[in-house]
Amino acid sequence: MDPRFKSGRPGYPFALLGRKLGMTQVFNEAGDVVPVTVVEVGPCVVLQKKTQASDGYNAIQLGFADRKKQNVTKPQAGHAARSKQVAKRFVREVRLDEESINQYQVGQSLGASLLKEGDRLDIIGVSKGKGYAGVMKRWNFRGQKSSHNHEFFRHGGSIGNRSDPGKVFKLKKMPGQLGNERVTVQNLRVFKVEADKNVVLIRGAVPGAINGFVTLKASTKGGFEARSIGAETSGGTSGEAGA
Repeated sequence: MDPRFKSGRPGYPFALLGRKLGMTQVFNEAGDVVPVTVVEVGPCVVLQKKTQASDGYNAIQLGFADRKKQNVTKPQAGHAARSKQVAKRFVREVRLDEESINQYQVGQSLGASLLKEGDRLDIIGVSKGKGYAGVMKRWNFRGQKSSHNHEFFRHGGSIGNRSDPGKVFKLKKMPGQLGNERVTVQNLRVFKVEADKNVVLIRGAVPGAINGFVTLKASTKGGFEARSIGAETSGGTSGEAGA
């Protein structure tokens, strides 16, 4: 196995797809309140395997949540048919090493049973969109002083210099759209796994709105042990269809 992919090392090749169901709180064995996010994990179907020989790299393509038939294009339907599946709403590719990819089969279904309590995950989602925002809300600017009357209380101030450089530099903090962007929260811990319901309780906050799709990856900071991907039920579909 590639040394980058050893157990607990950054880059360990494992990922699942899911849906954020919301937040709640539970009690641990000591009686302390623990805030958790409830995530529906799988069933994720392996739609495609890519190998070094055929594609130049090793990866699998995972799909989650069935797409409504009237919303499926012919290319999407044809691609899903190769794995004897229906088109999926949420599709992501996971890079693997040569040894790991041999554990997966096209049409294989992966679920929450592959996770264990205590696993560390990096979770990727799309943050809540909050519309057009000013610099104080978007970038936490202090704002102008309020002890003297003027018209610039919540303004960002000057954005340039003089004829040299004669432009506004890229990445200048200015008003604009807030949220609705890809966000990764690292090193979240799995608090509890309910495999029969394909539900996982994850300690802390997961990015995105309720019913938003998320990707769960083995943490790059470690805390995720290598495991065998057993041959789970093939041809599984998600619990809720829609597009």
